[in-house]
Amino acid sequence: MRTKLLKVGVMAAACLAVAAGSARASTLDVKVPFPFVVQGKTMPAGQYQVTDEDGLIRIRGEKGTHAVDTVLTIPASGSDPAGKQPVLMFKRHENQYRLAGIWESEMEGREINR
Repeated sequence: MRTKLLKVGVMAAACLAVAAGSARASTLDVKVPFPFVVQGKTMPAGQYQVTDEDGLIRIRGEKGTHAVDTVLTIPASGSDPAGKQPVLMFKRHENQYRLAGIWESEMEGREINR
């Protein structure tokens, strides 16, 4: 019985490792020089690590900026406004900036799902 349970546990761990390895994830390190809003939450200016895992964007502050947020996105149409460089897109609304999307390459972009 114990051997059978051990085999099931090892098989489950192996399946999780394969599933985690097959997920596409990319990370950008960016410095945002102004405060910005992500789905109603204000994030301070600072250094951020932005991770895209198949449409789920995680924004984590670094170097003293402890803000964290996770947002759903949809594929963006068009092409990267910065050419081939990864870039965060912001929209200005009155006196604040809202995160609107992220471009990882010339043809791969995501828009914030509102």
